[in-house]
Amino acid sequence: MLPAIFGIAGTELSADERAFFREVDPAGYILFGRNIECRAQLRALTDALRDIHGREHLLITIDQEGGRVQRMKEPEWLRYPSGEVFDRLYDLAPATAIEAARANAEALGLDLAEVGITCTHAPLLDVRQPDADNVIGDRAFGSEPLRVAALGRAVLDGLARAGVAGTIKHMPGHGRTSVDTHKALPTVTASDAELEWDIAPFRALNHAPIGMTGHLVFTAWDAENPATQSPFVIEEVIRGRIGFGGLLLTDDLDMEALSGTVPERAARALAAGCDIALNCWARMDDMLGIANAVPTMSAQTAQRLERAQVVVPPSDPVSEKQAHLLAKRDALLEHAGVRA
Repeated sequence: MLPAIFGIAGTELSADERAFFREVDPAGYILFGRNIECRAQLRALTDALRDIHGREHLLITIDQEGGRVQRMKEPEWLRYPSGEVFDRLYDLAPATAIEAARANAEALGLDLAEVGITCTHAPLLDVRQPDADNVIGDRAFGSEPLRVAALGRAVLDGLARAGVAGTIKHMPGHGRTSVDTHKALPTVTASDAELEWDIAPFRALNHAPIGMTGHLVFTAWDAENPATQSPFVIEEVIRGRIGFGGLLLTDDLDMEALSGTVPERAARALAAGCDIALNCWARMDDMLGIANAVPTMSAQTAQRLERAQVVVPPSDPVSEKQAHLLAKRDALLEHAGVRA
């Protein structure tokens, strides 16, 4: 199996994609708005991916956080609130905010499970900082680590109840970023002691099945390499101090924060200790390059991948269960005077 997650160009698989995916057997896939029209089409696409591999348990992922990061959109799907909504509610009633976040995540997860998606890249555990770039902004669950961890745990629990795996991101912390990593490489100059604030939520949820790195340089740890490609950050900080033992994905390798060709970026990330290279944009040349540049999946990564895909499908009818969850969420928000 190839230690990579690949994107898909359109709303159905091309003949070239089918042949390539069958040959290289990637660990999984990531979906974007370009792949999505309606429920029936999306379910057919995820079924087609499973058919290629003959695996019922296949990692099919998406960025479905809520707020401004939501690939499955209205009117076909519901709109979900951003992390900031639950942060505001936590100010008023912490237990209520946790329960509302859990209900919201389970409802969102039911949308995904219904169309055959097995993982969403949420929750963010990045601790919001007042002077940082807005790439995180209202996506965050707050500016205090214990609060972020409590709400993040609720999201993981809610997703799991829907039969969907969550992804904690962006390790070891994206909250201090000075620029959007889609456009440039940020350098974080905080001290080792200050960075304890950033890693605290990840340490609290280090049991999560899947995690994602961030493309930031932390001068206190490795002044030369972004976290995604830093052996020290991955082994000493993420695996060591945070204690994360799950499947570690890179953030999107196409981001301008990284240098070199996409296959070179993938090879460097895996050599540094990441389990899976995430390549989102479905360019066949890049995917072929990755397949030629990286080794086959290690036994350890294969074990982590297998553990990450142990999900239990929901048993109740989706529409009835989801309506109950959303009514519960909205009642909790309304009770505290917070609008979604």
